Amino acid sequence: MNSIRRIKKVLKSKPTIEGTGVYLKRSFGGTYNPQLDPFLLLDDFHSINPDDYIKGFPWHPHRGIETITYVLFGKV
Repeated sequence: MNSIRRIKKVLKSKPTIEGTGVYLKRSFGGTYNPQLDPFLLLDDFHSINPDDYIKGFPWHPHRGIETITYVLFGKV
């Protein structure tokens, strides 16, 4: 039962500032999209300069929401 699934839509990321000044690219989330769960969020933030993220994010609960972080290289 092999079938090929076709790509229906490509979503482009948008530059966004989050938290206390962290620059990131938001692929989806934060705006209404009837094709996605309203609690689904995908951000891309990376830099070789730690000062870009030193301010971090203010406290915010993720109660009931699973958070997954992919680290391709480096450290968190």
